[in-house]
Amino acid sequence: MDLVTPGLGLIFWSVLTFLFLLFILRKFAWKPILDAVSDREEGIRNALLSAENAKKEMQNLKSDNEKLLADARIERDTMMKEAREIKEKMIADAKTEAQVAGQKMIEQAKAAINSEKNAAMAELKAQVSTLSLDIAEKLLKDELSNKEAQTKLVEKMLGDVKLN
Repeated sequence: MDLVTPGLGLIFWSVLTFLFLLFILRKFAWKPILDAVSDREEGIRNALLSAENAKKEMQNLKSDNEKLLADARIERDTMMKEAREIKEKMIADAKTEAQVAGQKMIEQAKAAINSEKNAAMAELKAQVSTLSLDIAEKLLKDELSNKEAQTKLVEKMLGDVKLN
């Protein structure tokens, strides 16, 4: 029995020391360790939430950027279309203006030609009438003096005058 009694006493004191140590650890170390683990767990959870929020924010920014780019492309296309339309209108207006100016110049040239033509015709008529009077005067003089000479003179004068 000697062997059993010291074994029971040792077990008793070991259990008592273990319980005391467990009580002390629980009182002073276990709670701060659990609090630290809990704080760390909360920090990790917050970091994950922040990362998730940042990811959502990035997706929102990306979609906003894509929308802005699409809007900018649409606006650029609209501006290019308007610029093309303005260019085509300017070209059409310039062509129309050139045609009108050309037509006006042609009409002025025709009027000038007609005016010159009428002036030339009037001058030609005046010369013809002057020549006719001269011929008539000479014929009358020659006819009164010599009929044969008068005929030669008329033929000669008609040969000299060329009417176009």
